[in-house]
Amino acid sequence: MSVVREESVMARPRTQPRSVEHPAPAEFSLQSVLEALADPVRRMVVRQLARAGQDMSCGTFDLPVSRSTATHHFSVLREAGVLRQYYVGTTKMNALRAEEMEARFPGLLPALVAAEEREHTAISA
Repeated sequence: MSVVREESVMARPRTQPRSVEHPAPAEFSLQSVLEALADPVRRMVVRQLARAGQDMSCGTFDLPVSRSTATHHFSVLREAGVLRQYYVGTTKMNALRAEEMEARFPGLLPALVAAEEREHTAISA
């Protein structure tokens, strides 16, 4: 008598696309935006995104902090509404929510980026 074993093949569970929660523009608070932008590392993130003119992956920023600390700074900016984060495969991308910020707080981001550029230029000189 022979015994036949049936091998069960487990199907890979379907995974949901990765997503990140963002506040709606109506939920942006001036207090949280200003608190997020008070930190010099977070202002560096905003300046680099504004200068790039395109979305950037987390690993492409030139920041003077560790990866885990940078992750914290990205989260603070996202939760305040300054950044939109999304995945392309396994890479987390960052986009400046310039139009939404401009509609909610006119002139705030352009003034911040201009001030950061002047300060960065003065330090570099």
